[in-house]
Amino acid sequence: MSVSTQSILDSRRHQLFPILEPAEIERVRRFGTVRSYRAGEALAKVGEIGPGLSIILAGHVDVTLRDQTGRRTPIVSYGPGAFLGELAQLSGRPALVDAYAQGPVEALIILPEQLRALLIAEAELGERIMRALILRRVAILETGAGGPVIIGRAENGDVLRLQGFLRRNGHPYQRLDPAIDPDAKALIERFHVDPGQLPIVLCPDGQLLRNPSENELARCLRLVRPIDPKRVYDVAVVGAGPAGLAAAVYAGSEGLSVLVLDCRAFGGQAGASARIENYLGFPTGITGMALMARAYNQAQKFGVETAIPDEVAGLDAAEDLVPQRIALTLSSNERVSARCLVIASGARYRRLSIPNLEAFEGVSVETVCWRRGASGEEVRRPVQHLFLFIGAEPNTDWLSGSGVALDTKGFVLTGADTTNKRRPLETSRRGVFAIGDVRSGSTKRVAAAVGEGAQVVATLHACLAAAERVPTGHISLRTRLRRASTWAFSATSGCSPSEVGRNMDGHKTFRWGECVHAALRRQRS
Repeated sequence: MSVSTQSILDSRRHQLFPILEPAEIERVRRFGTVRSYRAGEALAKVGEIGPGLSIILAGHVDVTLRDQTGRRTPIVSYGPGAFLGELAQLSGRPALVDAYAQGPVEALIILPEQLRALLIAEAELGERIMRALILRRVAILETGAGGPVIIGRAENGDVLRLQGFLRRNGHPYQRLDPAIDPDAKALIERFHVDPGQLPIVLCPDGQLLRNPSENELARCLRLVRPIDPKRVYDVAVVGAGPAGLAAAVYAGSEGLSVLVLDCRAFGGQAGASARIENYLGFPTGITGMALMARAYNQAQKFGVETAIPDEVAGLDAAEDLVPQRIALTLSSNERVSARCLVIASGARYRRLSIPNLEAFEGVSVETVCWRRGASGEEVRRPVQHLFLFIGAEPNTDWLSGSGVALDTKGFVLTGADTTNKRRPLETSRRGVFAIGDVRSGSTKRVAAAVGEGAQVVATLHACLAAAERVPTGHISLRTRLRRASTWAFSATSGCSPSEVGRNMDGHKTFRWGECVHAALRRQRS
């Protein structure tokens, strides 16, 4: 039986490129503004942050993919009723395709914030749009176009490291081998690169990186953006595994402003699983990456902000803080402020304490030598692949000096296990919570981690309400507006929950009055 190799562009084209009916376009007009383009003008350029989702009202737009040499491959020609965009437009990140007007074009431009509101407010239409955005990213990943070009040998450890980082973050890339690919040789000569400096990475904006770190590559691709030091989030979540993403999704869907940080990629250990067979609702199983990508996209839909990769270096001690504030220091020396903190940093695999271990990770070895415990005899065998199953340890080093209590193995103590009277999942520090594998006594399963992520959000609401010093049994106006606006924005103003939250924090005035009054009307009804 032959296996189909048909690309997603061919097999699911009707879902990739749906056409909106005139009545559907009228329903979503309130979310955007109309803009005109001249013939030849770009609606999107690879590597540049665009305005958002573009619904074509009149004219035609050609969309192309660009390879490492600048050659363009046509994908689709959009006419009236079609919409331009993929997952990058959901979060305001750089475009991965080029799109140019073929003659005069009129389009309805929907900014990322309003796009997220549309997806929730217009459930059936939002489902079709969201499916198209996801499938378009999958199609781009198939080709690798629009992303960076990695030049180096396939077996090179740093090449494998960079490929793994981009793959785990759902970002397209291409790899060229200078030993066999003439385009790779041409690029090496063009940039005067010594073979000893490989791998090199050519970013879409033309910038050349020599064997970059993952953080350097992410910033070149603008996957990570500067964090506003004046912004105070309702919740900061450290760790983008199943527990952290679940907490982000539920908190974001209930109107809280959320920032998720992770030092490498979304998905955690679950994201690296080849297949998860026992997760509820997937009788045929699902890859860890597919499951976690869905959770990550869902978080973006609810306005959750992400800083990945961005490593948290430390949590400030309580006595150094402004009251009712949690402060994090990042390895980039940036600062994050939040009213509550959720620790979901998980566990990391133990490593052998041998010199130069990094040089052998991800590549083949030739010989393995070990010492017998009883006799001390050294044994040497020809082995190409070595797998280490020596357990894991909690990722809590960054909590040193923070006042968060740990058990004897380094896992975070919560609730009744702390010396203080704390809420469920709350640590020894008020307003700081722990969920998932990093929590002492937790069940180390994906479903359990997701459950704790959902559970902690109810406790977060109680913590935020208590911090506002409202009388017992009453919920503050601010909290009531957050909860009510989650439902009200979709029917009236076109404002997303996170937008309402920022308005409450004084960061914006856009449609503030409309959002507040809509929320109050909804709550009174």
